[in-house]
Amino acid sequence: MIRTAAINRKTQETDISMELTIDGSGKSQIETGIGFFDHMLNSFCRHGFFDMRLNVKGDLHVDCHHTVEDTGIVLGQAIKEAIGDKKGMKRYGSFLLPMDETLVLCAVDLSGRPYLNFSADFTVDRVGYLDTEMVREFFYAVSYAAGMNLHIKKIDGTNNHHIIEAMFKAFAKALDEATAMDARITDVLSAKGTIS
Repeated sequence: MIRTAAINRKTQETDISMELTIDGSGKSQIETGIGFFDHMLNSFCRHGFFDMRLNVKGDLHVDCHHTVEDTGIVLGQAIKEAIGDKKGMKRYGSFLLPMDETLVLCAVDLSGRPYLNFSADFTVDRVGYLDTEMVREFFYAVSYAAGMNLHIKKIDGTNNHHIIEAMFKAFAKALDEATAMDARITDVLSAKGTIS
């Protein structure tokens, strides 16, 4: 069974359509209007083996805030829908990702309880046309829409491009592990008998 979801979300600020396949091969077709953000989402797909078709029309004449945050909401919704009842799923995933001078840790628990613990400092206001303060907002939106406990920590690093890219790649690897199926898990991985 291939786990997939299609989400459409339209507001006065953004118009977003996304198709996400958890059990994919890393193929993506992404257009958000923000080149560096596209690059990050393509990296997320490639390194997590997720397939994604994403088209975003946002009010970029204002700034990038609504486009980035709302894309995070839609990605979180797509993850939640695609993984379904979580039976047989590992639930937890973590990855320590090096990228040149940068080292980033990401840990995920698909617990149904949203929480973001994000620790990083950026030394520039933007990379390309992506405001660096929006990186945290993106992951916050993903974690809350998905019902995901998400920890992202910069352990080392000075280059802002490297730090952000390492975060997206580490998140991809941790989420790939957390969504993986394990034949030993016959129901849901919880002593309560439910994950919600």
